[in-house]
Order: sequence, then structure tokens, then C-alpha cells
Amino acid sequence: MALGPRLDLRQSQSLVMTPQLQQAIKLLAASNLEIETFISEALEANPLLEAGAVSSEDRGPSNEADDIPREEFTADQLIGQAQGESEAPLDLDTGALDRDRDTGDGASGPAAADAEWGAAPSSGAGSDMLPDIEQTQAAETTLSEHLNEQVGAVAKDDRDAFAARHLIGLLDEAGYLPFDLRDVAYDLGMELRDVERALKVVQSLDPSGVGARSLSECLAIQAREADRYDPCMAQLIDHLEWVARGEVARLKRVCGVDEEDFADMLAELRSYDPKPGLAFGSSVANAVVPDILLANNGKGGWDITINEETLPRLVVNRSYYVELSDGSPDPEAQSWLKEKLADAHWLIRALDQRQKTILKTAAEIVKKQDGFFRKGVSELRPLTLREVAEEIDMHESTVSRVTSNKFLHCDRGCFELKYFFTSGVSSSDGEGASSEAIKARIKALIEGETAKKILSDQKLVDLLKEEGFDLARRTVAKYREAIGIGSSAQRRRQKKLEGLG
Repeated sequence: MALGPRLDLRQSQSLVMTPQLQQAIKLLAASNLEIETFISEALEANPLLEAGAVSSEDRGPSNEADDIPREEFTADQLIGQAQGESEAPLDLDTGALDRDRDTGDGASGPAAADAEWGAAPSSGAGSDMLPDIEQTQAAETTLSEHLNEQVGAVAKDDRDAFAARHLIGLLDEAGYLPFDLRDVAYDLGMELRDVERALKVVQSLDPSGVGARSLSECLAIQAREADRYDPCMAQLIDHLEWVARGEVARLKRVCGVDEEDFADMLAELRSYDPKPGLAFGSSVANAVVPDILLANNGKGGWDITINEETLPRLVVNRSYYVELSDGSPDPEAQSWLKEKLADAHWLIRALDQRQKTILKTAAEIVKKQDGFFRKGVSELRPLTLREVAEEIDMHESTVSRVTSNKFLHCDRGCFELKYFFTSGVSSSDGEGASSEAIKARIKALIEGETAKKILSDQKLVDLLKEEGFDLARRTVAKYREAIGIGSSAQRRRQKKLEGLG
């Protein structure tokens, strides 16, 4: 068969990385203070931008995006618009994304790591289990920034690097990936195998264990990094529930090792970090500036507004544009001027849409947690990102970006939006109760005990069951440890010492 040149017409889909695509993702995840810094840099870089009040005439010429009604022009659509090849890149660093992880009573994965892994219980929160403003911290280098610095040296090409950076943006504060890779592939318009390859890039970064989708995968990554992932260690990691229950004989049998080897394997396993992302916490507490302000309107409802004190408005200086355009006949100067004008219009629209998306998300959270804002933490209800996403017709990953690094101020204090997403337990009324509400109730019951009548975990279970909460004893113990309260024996000794003093 003779070989010869020929022309073929083929249709294919490809992911176009544009500055607009990157900015839309980053703007959603940024806090108001980060946006303020970004706007200051944009004002310096673009002579057509200036701070001021936005009016309808400042929004610039109409295009296809402008034809979409403002309420329907969602963040997902912004991210999905792979346009603006000629737009000047405007870079913005963002913090790490937090994720809500509901684990329930039979928790496995990051939320259960402290209970199953023997880590020290976290310290108790402030009064009524509400986080104090001083407890809010910001790391000098975030997990997201640390990982993004490494991607360029590891990824094989720009496509892998883009997908890897997107996955990094989806990691929770512990460094886990709480999303299905099929959903991520659909969002990016990529093949599943390409996203899986990008995940391997993320999992190869420091700290070891990031990018895992479960506790066992996190530990397996660290074992491979330490060159200790042999068949025996693989069996041990695959049976973490037996480790948590202390079934030593059963584990030695399935791993095929003797007492000495098993002790060595267990020591190695316990040396791994079940939450590698938390290594990037801060040791210095910083003041928090709220992004959203919530106030009672006196009519049984709520007024929700963006805190504009840290968010200057942008407008296009049209008179300056006309002056520069008329005074510069050079084609290159005119092209540069049009590029800056396009940048200015897009940035104004993106910031406007960002505010609307935040307000829409915050409004749904306030609606779901209305009882908390009126009566306190005892009325905090179980809530997931998916529930909010379905109500406001957005993707779950978009809601996660919107709620990352955002704080809401109300009469009860200042709270990160992630605070309102909590796992739940069943209750007799069928609605369920937030784990935070249960913790608050456990704390109240223990604070009311006397030296002669210390409440055991089983007694706490019985008392909570009388109030309509059906919990297992181990769940009560886990919640008690999470708020920094010792066992009944420890509390009994402490009260005896207080009596002697």
C-alpha cells in the first residue's frame, strides 16, 4: 500500500488555560483582605482602573457574557469560560481550601484519625463551644502555596500542572481530597486517567501523604516514601480498624509476622502523620476581619451584606482612556490600551459576580442555620456542602471555594463559614443534631457534675438518650476528648485534688 500525504478534518476538545480561567477560580477562594491586596496591585498595573463607586455606565461594552442575567451568571460559568487568550495575566495567591468531611459515628479517615491513631485530643473551644476570635490563625505559608511551589518541577507538562494545581485547590486543611475524581474530571473537561495522573503528581509532593482520599491511602503514601511498603505493611494498613480495636493476634496472623516484627511495624506506622496538611498551621494568632456582616432586620429576618470597608470598588476611568486613545495613533499603543480596557472590564464583572455568589451562599447557610443565629449552638444543625450547592444550583466545589477563608460576623461573634458545616447524629425528632451541638451539651452536663457524682461515658449516653440523642458510648468518648475533657477517672482525681486544696 502506497504512503502519501493527506489532509484530515478532526474535531476534538481541549482544555484552554487562560488568565480568566485561573482568576475566576482564585477570586472565589480569596478572602476580602486578599482581594484588597489584589485590587491594590491591579490599580498599580492598570492605568485605566481607579477606586470609586460602580455605576451601570462603567461596566463597558456589551459582549456574550453581558447578555447573561446577573443572577444567572454563576461562578461555575465564569470558570467554564475558557476565553481571553490575549488578556494580560493578573496573578493572585490564595490560601488553602478547607473541606467539610462528614464522618458520622463510625468515622474513618481524617476526622477519625485522632480517636483511632492515639493522637492527643484537641483543646476545648471557648464558652458554649464557640470559637474565640483569638483562636483564628493564619500560616505564613499555606499548604496550597507550599504545594504549588513544587508542582512546576514535578509535572510533565502544562496540562498536568494545571490539573494538579486544581486538585491542590480542592484539598482540605488536613491535606485530603474529599471529591470524587470523576466529578473533578467532568469539571475540567478532562479524561479520568489524566486527572488520576495529576493526583499522582500531587501525592508525590511534600509533605508526604497529601492528596490522599482516605486515612489508609495517606499512610500508604508515607510508607512508600519511607520505602517500608512491603506486603506485610500493606496488610497492616488495609486493616486499620483492627489496629484501632487492638486485635494484635489477628493482625499478626494476617500480616504473617512474629511479635518483634509486628512491634516494629506498628511503631513505624504510628510515626506517620495522619493529617499532613495541619503541619502548616500558624503559631501566631491574627485578628480576623469579617467578609460578611449579618444583622437582624427587626422584622423576623436577616440583613446580609458584604463588608465593603476592606473591599474598594473599581471603575474604569473613561476620560483617561479617551485621552490616551486620541493621543496615541501608534497601533501597538492602541492594542495595549484595548487590552488594558478588556482587563479592567472583566475584573470589575468578576468581582461583582464574586460578591453575588458569596451573598447567595451565605444567605442559604443563614437559612439552614437560622436556629443557631437566634438561640445558639444547641440549635446548630448538620449541614454539608452538597446540600447548599443543590439549593443554590451550583457545584459543590464552587461552594467550597466560596466558603474558604471567609468569615461571617453576627451578634454571637465572628465565625468562619466552614464552622456551619458539621456532621450530625440522629435524634428522636427526625431532624438530627449537629456534632457541635452535642459537644456543647456534653460539656454542659460535665460542668454540672459534683465530686461525689462523676458522670461516666455510659451515664452521659443515657442522659443524652433521654434528651432524644441516640449515640454510642465510643462516640460520646470521642466528642468528650475532642473538647479537651478527660475521662471520669481523671475528673474524679482532679476534683479530689481541688477538694484537698
